[in-house]
Amino acid sequence: MHRWETLLEKASRRFDCVDTGPRDPAVIIYTSGTTGPPKGALMPQSTLIGNLPGFECSHDGFPQEGDLFWSPADWAWTGGLWDALMPTLHHGQAIVGYRGRFEPEKAFHLLDKYAVRNAFLFPTALKMMRKAVAHPRARFDLDLRSLMSGGEALGPALLDWCREELGVTVNEIFGQTEINYIVGNSHRLWPVKPGSMGKPYPGHRIAVIDDDGNAVPTGTVGDVAVHRLGTDGTPDPVFFLGYWGNEEATRGKFTGDWCRTGDQAYADDDGYLWYQGRADDMFKSAGYRIGPAEIENCLVRHEAVANAAVVPSPDETRGRW
Repeated sequence: MHRWETLLEKASRRFDCVDTGPRDPAVIIYTSGTTGPPKGALMPQSTLIGNLPGFECSHDGFPQEGDLFWSPADWAWTGGLWDALMPTLHHGQAIVGYRGRFEPEKAFHLLDKYAVRNAFLFPTALKMMRKAVAHPRARFDLDLRSLMSGGEALGPALLDWCREELGVTVNEIFGQTEINYIVGNSHRLWPVKPGSMGKPYPGHRIAVIDDDGNAVPTGTVGDVAVHRLGTDGTPDPVFFLGYWGNEEATRGKFTGDWCRTGDQAYADDDGYLWYQGRADDMFKSAGYRIGPAEIENCLVRHEAVANAAVVPSPDETRGRW
């Protein structure tokens, strides 16, 4: 371990800028997995450019006059760095920085005090805000123009609350540290279907594939995957370079030219994706593949249910239930 101050004292006050290419390394972001220790995802210089189409779509044409961004997402995390800080600064716009821990009433206070127009609030934060202040516009002066959410399934009930109580339609997004901002909504460009993940954002080739890497039919659950090449035939700029010092894990992420997310979904006739859960969360009952997220979203729509988590239970007849 090294002390930051000691390393800083040795650093030169001068530096020379270096020309870099789009696939040259830029940053390592550690991402937790379902098994084993966190892996370091090595991201290329092109990552920011790759994130911009999704960012701009999910914030309904960002930037616009008067826009001001805020998110409680930590800037050391993919969500805070690539989904908030860097794209906002890329456009020369201001972003509110707050170092305190997330508190729902403080969140409303910040939105009010600084007249925040654009925000990224993950579903857990929105649930906490809904529980703390059911009718926020009765207490706070809110003027949100765009609201993006991601990191977990939003659910129709929370989407409806945001529309009614925050006065904004949430654009839900989907991505991973390794391949971020690839699918989502942009309600001014295409209708939001409550409960869906949205559509592929411009530039990304997305498919739902089986274990052999073949696209599955519409309505069939499979693994959400992203092709190495974008829709224009050039390498997708959002792709990670690999896991730092872990070539085996990098190879395991791919089937041919498809990079697997490990998330299960199906596509409908309009091209929307419907999240079913992590591949390791899915379970079978009486031959049917069941994803907990769909059941949870149904349960929380009932007024008597504050939150829900679904796990399978062994059953002699059905296998799991």
